[in-house]
Amino acid sequence: MAGKRKDSWTSQEDHKLAEIISIHGPRKWKTISIMAGLNRCDKNCRLRWMNYLRPNIKRGNISEQEEDLIVRLHKLIGNRWSLIAGRLPGRTDNEIKNYWKSHLCKKADEKKRVVKTTKNVAIGEKLFNEVHFDEKDFIDFSNENLSLEWVSRFLE
Repeated sequence: MAGKRKDSWTSQEDHKLAEIISIHGPRKWKTISIMAGLNRCDKNCRLRWMNYLRPNIKRGNISEQEEDLIVRLHKLIGNRWSLIAGRLPGRTDNEIKNYWKSHLCKKADEKKRVVKTTKNVAIGEKLFNEVHFDEKDFIDFSNENLSLEWVSRFLE
């Protein structure tokens, strides 16, 4: 990999890569990177094609339905971005991952905090309701005349 370019892609490089892929198809990336003459490694060419240059790719403007699906799928299968992206036509795993890390994980963390607080209150109430007191253990003062005379006697 010595001597391979690692800087930003130019529009000329994008054009060359797209031209070679239109002729040979998006496979055998090692061969494509050599035929394109871009001095880029095969992985770099593959990722450029998959994440930026494919014609059927959708970029930006993720709808609320897509957002909801991302959140539900993430809860179900975790950080398996390519599986999640497979359920959203035209979206790349890289875009889904970046959107999750920049927008949705904050919302998910906030929802977890709200749910956790609600559960703590519910657990507290549940524990309180499960504790049973025997009435015989308590003295009933309802019929007695409560005065503060005993306080003055106690303080003497």
